Amino acid sequence: MLSVVNGDGTAETGSLIDDIVREGARRMLAAALEAEVNAYIAELSDQRDDHGRRLVVRNGYHQARKVTTAAGEVEVKAPRVNDKRVDAATGERKRFSSAILPPWCRKSPKISEVLPLLYLHGLSSGDFVPALEQFLGSSAGLSPATVTRLTAQWQADHQAFGERDLSGSDYVYVWADGIHLRIRLREGKTCVLVLMGVRTDGTKELIAMADGYRESADSWADLLRDCARRGMRAPVLAVGEAPWASGRLWPKCSPRPAIRGAGFTRSPTFANALPKSAQPGAKKALQEIYNVEDRDHALMAVTAFEKAYGAKWPKAVKKISDDVDELLGFYDFPAEHWIHLRTTNPIESTFATVRLRTKVTRAAGSAAAALAMVFKLVESAQTRWRAVNAPHLVALVRAGARFERGQLVERPEALAA
Repeated sequence: MLSVVNGDGTAETGSLIDDIVREGARRMLAAALEAEVNAYIAELSDQRDDHGRRLVVRNGYHQARKVTTAAGEVEVKAPRVNDKRVDAATGERKRFSSAILPPWCRKSPKISEVLPLLYLHGLSSGDFVPALEQFLGSSAGLSPATVTRLTAQWQADHQAFGERDLSGSDYVYVWADGIHLRIRLREGKTCVLVLMGVRTDGTKELIAMADGYRESADSWADLLRDCARRGMRAPVLAVGEAPWASGRLWPKCSPRPAIRGAGFTRSPTFANALPKSAQPGAKKALQEIYNVEDRDHALMAVTAFEKAYGAKWPKAVKKISDDVDELLGFYDFPAEHWIHLRTTNPIESTFATVRLRTKVTRAAGSAAAALAMVFKLVESAQTRWRAVNAPHLVALVRAGARFERGQLVERPEALAA
């Protein structure tokens, strides 16, 4: 290919280096298609008719078509094959189909992956053409209709995720939280209920996601029943601010209800029971309960908290004192895991990026489309989640190992050995 180069190093179609890259991509694609067809014909060279003529031969080229790739738009003419063989089962003619460039392909899989990521991370579907045309050299395949087809696929992916079998997964720790987003759900006061778990190897994984009404106990019960129906085993520790976190719902919703405790932050509901003037000091006192070195010191902090606030705000103190055992449940687990088990931050931090996208979208058209978009965002973020600290201890927790002051307690038989 000859190009007229201007004095500033540009060609008639744009930058010279981009033209060279596109031409190189075109030639490599053409060579790969030729090699693929030649290998196909050579493999079937022994297939002949009654007159000794080959059944599989070359038959010129298909019409030229443009394909959008990571190197830009390239034009290619795919070789054509005349395959005269007949399928004995169906009676239909066999056809050659390129694995490199299928007949329907108009853009590379890489471009197909980029489009949903750009959309999910804030680029409006109407901005695809002006934003990407300069990079790809064409606006082909970048229409809003492309995103419409993608959202339909996302809904199918979300439905399949919500129906998958959970019997093969073992979640030792589970976080639960209700996330309020600016998306269109079934009712005005609904939120996204999220279950995230830690597997025995210490890795985090999204377990379930559904819309629920105000994080109510009934909404959580529905979600837990569905997880139990699909074979989910009850975790050792459940962490959450929702009503079910105390474990009262698990006996009804899980085939294995044994839970050693449930640690959860109470800051939002606790603060609502106090006047604003008292909230800063009370929150600091609450942090003293969570951040001390062991359960004994935490109980001392609870006693000090009751003395300081019990006389004036008994309802607020009751929210802590009535559930002390569950509130301090994380102290019975490895000290390395306390930082993860004190709060629902693993969910909150993940949905911080989701909120950025939903602020741009405002409305996703339907509840199914909204949840599907949120699911794909979380699925994308899941690849970057790091394992919990000391992941090797998670399997010991599931096995029933005992921890005191955050340290593993050796069993008597182990000490005797």
